[in-house]
Amino acid sequence: MPASPHVAIGLPDHPVGLLYQEHHGWLVALLRRKLQCRDGAADMAHDTFLRVVLKADVLPELREPRAYLATVARGLLNDHWRRRTLEQAWLDTLAILPQDLAPSPEDTLSMLQTLQRLDDMLSSLAPKARQVFLLSQLQGLGYAEIAKQTGISERTVKRYMGQGFELCLTLMD
Repeated sequence: MPASPHVAIGLPDHPVGLLYQEHHGWLVALLRRKLQCRDGAADMAHDTFLRVVLKADVLPELREPRAYLATVARGLLNDHWRRRTLEQAWLDTLAILPQDLAPSPEDTLSMLQTLQRLDDMLSSLAPKARQVFLLSQLQGLGYAEIAKQTGISERTVKRYMGQGFELCLTLMD
């Protein structure tokens, strides 16, 4: 095992390496309290620092490193809980199917992976565009109803729906 976390992540004197060394333990403890899982907390802390590496240009101006790390981790936690909710909804739906209509374990896994990919893709939409697309596809609302419910124009609803459909076509490829 390497002597220091700097060496462990290959950034001996890099700002991310310093951030990691100073705050990794704190972040894991924070995530452990939220997740109630030591291994899950370690994985999510790792993913947090990966995101930090991708946006390392913000580090020189960073005044509150723990607040920044907590914000990045909170986004990952939100993704985690949303995925768990989505997965549980799918499993609950499967549980009420008669045994002869239930999909095989392989098909169930494939469907869960597809749902996760779809969730990943939809999360790339702006929040309002994602809301519009989900209102249409999951609740069956028409464009006029969505416009009224969200307080945006019907033209904007159509634009957001186009963005959502474009993402779905990408998933099909």
